[in-house]
Amino acid sequence: MVFRRRSWAADQPAADGADSFAQEALSYVDSLYGTAMRLTRRVTDAEDLVQDTYLKAFRSSSQFKRGTNLKAWLFTILHNTFLNMRRHDGRNPVDVDSDVVERAADMTASQHTPEQLLTRATLNADLQAALDQIPEAFRQAVWLRDVEEFSYAEIADMLEVPIGTVMSRISRGRRMLYERLAKTRMVG
Repeated sequence: MVFRRRSWAADQPAADGADSFAQEALSYVDSLYGTAMRLTRRVTDAEDLVQDTYLKAFRSSSQFKRGTNLKAWLFTILHNTFLNMRRHDGRNPVDVDSDVVERAADMTASQHTPEQLLTRATLNADLQAALDQIPEAFRQAVWLRDVEEFSYAEIADMLEVPIGTVMSRISRGRRMLYERLAKTRMVG
C-alpha cells in the first residue's frame, strides 16, 4: 500500500469541523510516510505506523486546538506511536537457549546471573572481549547506563558515588571500550 495525497482534497471547498480537519490532516500523509520509512526502514511497518498515527489523530481530533500547528501535532503522534511500538517490540519474548538456562541454574552465587548469561550470549564476541578488558568500575558504570539504561542519578545511588564520578566513569569507560574495539577491527 502506498500513501498518496489525494488531489481532490485540496480542490474541495473547506467543509466544517471534522471534514476540514480530516482534509488538512490527510494533506500531510506523504511527509508522515517519509518519516515513518526513515524510522522503521520497512515498508509494511511504515504503513502501519502512518495508519496508527491517523487512527489516533482522528480519534483525538477534538483535543486538537484549531490555529495551532497540525503538522507538528501529527508528527508528535507519529513519533510517540513509533516509540511505543519499539517499547512493545522490546518486551516480546526472546529465544532462549535452554542449555544456557540449565547452566545458570547450576551456578554458584559468585558467578553470573541467568540474565547476565543471556545478555552476554547475545553480545558480539569482540564487544564482550572488550568489555571484559576494561576495569570493573568503568565496566559497571557503562553497563548500567548503556545496557540497563539507568539514569546517572540512579547509577550514583547504586554505586554510592557522586554523580560526577559516574559521568566520568561512563565517559572514560566508553572511550576505553572504543579504543579496544578499534584495535580489534584493525587487527581483524
